[in-house]
Amino acid sequence: QVQLVESGGGLVQAGGSLRLSCVASGRTFSDYNMGWFRQAPGKEREFVAAISWSGGSTKYAAFVKGRFTISRDSAKNTVYLQMNSLNPEDTAVYYCAADRSKVFIRTSLGQYDYWGQGTQVTVSS
Repeated sequence: QVQLVESGGGLVQAGGSLRLSCVASGRTFSDYNMGWFRQAPGKEREFVAAISWSGGSTKYAAFVKGRFTISRDSAKNTVYLQMNSLNPEDTAVYYCAADRSKVFIRTSLGQYDYWGQGTQVTVSS
């Protein structure tokens, strides 16, 4: 079992930045690829970004367009999502997730094994 706890969400104006954090506990952090997903009101949860277990590979959703950066710190068992140039369309609950597969980075919700409770990000216009 892996427990994931997100933090760092909040209210920010359009054009602003936030850094989300997700602390993992319970198993060896480096055993998992890690991902960020988001769910806006009335919409399905969608892939945002993911990083390999080693930190050597990353993948982003097209809508990120170079605005977000995912990273991980194995010493702190933490994965981050740095979000810049935020716009109101980024308003959503952001979820951290862990994937036991270490073969390649995956982007489908059903392929992730553990999920956090989410952190709310609200971007005002």
